[in-house]
Amino acid sequence: MASIVGFHLNRGVLAVADRAPRPSAEELLSTARTLAVLEGIGDHENLGALFRNAAALGIDGVLLGGGCADPLYRRSVRVSMGHVLRVPFAELRPWPDGLGALREAGFRVAALTPDASALPLSHFELASGQGAVLLGSEGPGLTAEAMDWADLRVRIPMAVGVDSLNVATAAAIAFHHLGVFPEPAEYRSR
Repeated sequence: MASIVGFHLNRGVLAVADRAPRPSAEELLSTARTLAVLEGIGDHENLGALFRNAAALGIDGVLLGGGCADPLYRRSVRVSMGHVLRVPFAELRPWPDGLGALREAGFRVAALTPDASALPLSHFELASGQGAVLLGSEGPGLTAEAMDWADLRVRIPMAVGVDSLNVATAAAIAFHHLGVFPEPAEYRSR
């Protein structure tokens, strides 16, 4: 095994399993209330952390756009604490024109950007509708073509001197803002 993968991998347990069929983008769009839509997230650790945040904060699925890493890559699975196996995901093609399918399905799409001219995140509300957060890679961020498909551009207000956050951290803040995660019964009465 080490000669195949390039390092010692076996820790005493090895398994082979069939992958469950992945849903299509159309299936996710027809069943989800909230989605994370990713462009250019090529770092496996950021991708894994993003999936973990999506699972923790009630995001129904993830749509992968152009330039995204494989969520089932070993490092992504590990960083996600296995949640890439639980949160449904699909590729959204063609990119970025496939973003039009979100609008057709009734989603309100917010592009998260550090741009100071964007609205504060608090302006993105779902009420009873469907919402999607569009996230780009650290550094270049979202392409202009992807941003053009958004209904609004939002930013996370930050202290002076800090221009951005790690994409998984920013995603967690946006997911929490949507407030769709189920609150445990023991906290409701407080």
